[in-house]
Amino acid sequence: MVDLRGQYEKIKSEVNAGIQEVLDTTTFIKGGKVNDFQRDLERYLDVKHVIPVGNGTDALQIALMALDLKPGDEVITPTFTFIATAEVVALLGLTPVLVDVDFGTFNIDVDSLRKAITPKTKAIVPVHLFGQNANMESVLEIAKANNLYVIEDACQSIGSVYTFSDGRKMNSGCMGEIGCTSFFPSKNLGCYGDGGAIFTNNDELAAKMRSIANHGMVVRYHHDFIGVNSRLDSMQAAVLEVKLKYLDEYIANRQAAASFYDKAFSASDKLIIPARDKKSTHVFHQYTLKLNDVDRAGLQKYLESKGIPAMIYYPVPLHLQKAYQDARYRHGDFPIAEKLSGCVLSLPMHTELAEDQLEYITRNVLEFIE
Repeated sequence: MVDLRGQYEKIKSEVNAGIQEVLDTTTFIKGGKVNDFQRDLERYLDVKHVIPVGNGTDALQIALMALDLKPGDEVITPTFTFIATAEVVALLGLTPVLVDVDFGTFNIDVDSLRKAITPKTKAIVPVHLFGQNANMESVLEIAKANNLYVIEDACQSIGSVYTFSDGRKMNSGCMGEIGCTSFFPSKNLGCYGDGGAIFTNNDELAAKMRSIANHGMVVRYHHDFIGVNSRLDSMQAAVLEVKLKYLDEYIANRQAAASFYDKAFSASDKLIIPARDKKSTHVFHQYTLKLNDVDRAGLQKYLESKGIPAMIYYPVPLHLQKAYQDARYRHGDFPIAEKLSGCVLSLPMHTELAEDQLEYITRNVLEFIE
C-alpha cells in the first residue's frame, strides 16, 4: 500500500545525515532535532504551538486530559473511523458518543452531531478521514453555540487546507482548540517508527499539554498535573525534519495518483470515486472507493493474485466493535457507517506511484468488475 523504500532512496543522504547528527551530539531525548522540527512544523502549519509526542493516540489522550473533563462527560466522535479516537475517550473514563458520517466524504455528519448533543456533552472530536477535512465551519459553529471544545483528529490529514465562507484558509488540525496528528510511517508525513504531535494556538493549553506529556512536570521533579511519558525521540525528529521539506511535493504526488484513479474509474457505475468537499483540499492518505454491486472479497483476492494490495478501512464501525458494545447502540443505528463498512476498498496510495503502476492497478480493477 505504500513504498517507503522508494521514498527513502530519494532522500537517503539527507535522512542519514540527520540521524548521524543525532548520534554525534548524543542528544537522544528532547532538544536538538526535536526542537528544530517543532519550529519547522509550527511555521508550516502557521500555528503557535506544536507539542511533539510519542504517537497519534497519545496526542489525542493528552489533548483530552488537558481539558479537565470529568468521568461521565460525553465526547462526540464519528463511528466510522480508526479505534483510537474512541479508545482514548473510554480510557479516561469519559463517555464516547458515536454519530454517523456523510456518505460522500466519510466525515462526521453535522445533522447527526447536532442531535447527539446533551447537557453532558463537553467536546467534539471530528476526524478528517482519509486526508480531507470535515465540515469544520459547521462543527465550529455548533461547538460555539453549545460551549463545546473541538479536538481535531488530523492523523490522516496533515497538509490539508480548509477554506471558510469568509475566505479564511486554515490548516488541518489548527481550527479547533486542539489538533492531533500521527507520524506513523505510512502517514503522509511519517517517521521511521512511532511519533505524533499536538497543535494549538492557546498558550495556556500548550503549556499544560507539554507538562502532561512530561509526567505532569512544570519544574523538574515538581509535578503539577497527572501526566504521562510521551515524547518524540530525536532520531524520528531528524527524519521528520527532512521529510517536512518535501511534504507539499508528496501531497502533489498523491493528488496526481488520485486524479489518475478518478479518470480511470469515473465512467463505471460500479465504482464510486472519493467525493471532494469544495471547502477542503484532499491530501489522500488513502484513496477509498465505494463499490456498488461488486464482490469486494472477490476483487480483493483477485488483486492480491496480481500482486496488488487492497485494504478495507474500516470493516467494522465503532458501535459494532466488541470492545465498545453499548446498550445505547445496536445494528442499524448508523446506516451510513454500516453501509460504508460493507462497501469500501482502498487502493495503493503513496508518493512513488508511477504511471505504469497506476495503469496496471486500474486495468486489473476494471477487468474484474467488467
